Amino acid sequence: MRAVDIFIGTRRGLFIARSDAARMEWRISAPRLAGHEVYHVCVDPRDGRLYASTRHAVWGAHIQYSTDHGETWDVLPFSPHHSDERGLDAIWCVTPGGATQPGRLFAGIEPAGLFVSNDGGSSWVASPLNSHATVDSWQPAGGSLALHSIIVDPHNDGRVWCAVSAGGVYRTTDGGATWEPVNAGVRADFLPGRAPVSGHCVHKLRAHPLMPDRLYQQNHCGTYRSDDGGTRWIDITANLPTDYGYVLALDPSDPDVAFVIPEQSSHMRTTADGKLRVFRTRDAGNCWEAMTPGLPQRDAYVSLLREGMDSDTLEPAGVYFGTSGGHVFASRDAGESWCPIAEWLPRVISITPHVYD
Repeated sequence: MRAVDIFIGTRRGLFIARSDAARMEWRISAPRLAGHEVYHVCVDPRDGRLYASTRHAVWGAHIQYSTDHGETWDVLPFSPHHSDERGLDAIWCVTPGGATQPGRLFAGIEPAGLFVSNDGGSSWVASPLNSHATVDSWQPAGGSLALHSIIVDPHNDGRVWCAVSAGGVYRTTDGGATWEPVNAGVRADFLPGRAPVSGHCVHKLRAHPLMPDRLYQQNHCGTYRSDDGGTRWIDITANLPTDYGYVLALDPSDPDVAFVIPEQSSHMRTTADGKLRVFRTRDAGNCWEAMTPGLPQRDAYVSLLREGMDSDTLEPAGVYFGTSGGHVFASRDAGESWCPIAEWLPRVISITPHVYD
């Protein structure tokens, strides 16, 4: 029987919400990884292993793994880090390599850097991206300079995208030997010049699994779509209430469907107009509609972080997001209606749904 887990990373540990495929009732676990900030959780489709990017005030940043659906965790012996004075502040994400790359993992860290392992995380090497000619244009955004989104093309293991905040989107087509910035069409209002090559502040980057050339990004300066793997970007912000936000989710069965939650400027960084609204597009960003049934529409001034929204692979898609107030909301009908499935958790950092057969 199919089941759904939602791995909820918070400032004080990992919680697991579990349901059957109907997604009507949810059970919330006791905290795992207690006391750790959980930046990101991923499921490796090659073997089912879970990886969690964590940070502890005393023990620092590590990657932990689980082979029993998140019940127990072990720490990888080495963490990816810069070999110079930059070291390691946090690990923002871990992404499995492609189906033909057993043992390959990618990790994005702060200070911004991309690292690669070919032995399941036992050792790490720095990517050539870290010494790209444009790295001088990278700068801290909101206090952090991080590489946070890593996407491997499911149809071509050699093609990978990364996003840096602030630095922009980068793409490789040769397995990581060389990289190019792909930011044409994206605004960077905080930089001089109308069309910088790099330095853009990407908040979240996703590619559609059925059509990897279809990319979406939520940016400091708008929401964008690319139909050619990032070579050109189209601004799709026009029908949204603001051009600022962090979270972004897709419907895995439809490349034209995306979800965002706009926030009120980089100064306020809370939901626009005090309304908790999920905006959905069904035509690749030409039009957006607010999907609000079940969500508070007054005095709701919450924040959402870049890993705080995602969708499952059922039909209709389940969509989930978590807030700074420790609430997790779920929709089992692709955004038509919402209900809280967890309340009063620590601040939510990341949301990762996974469907088990």
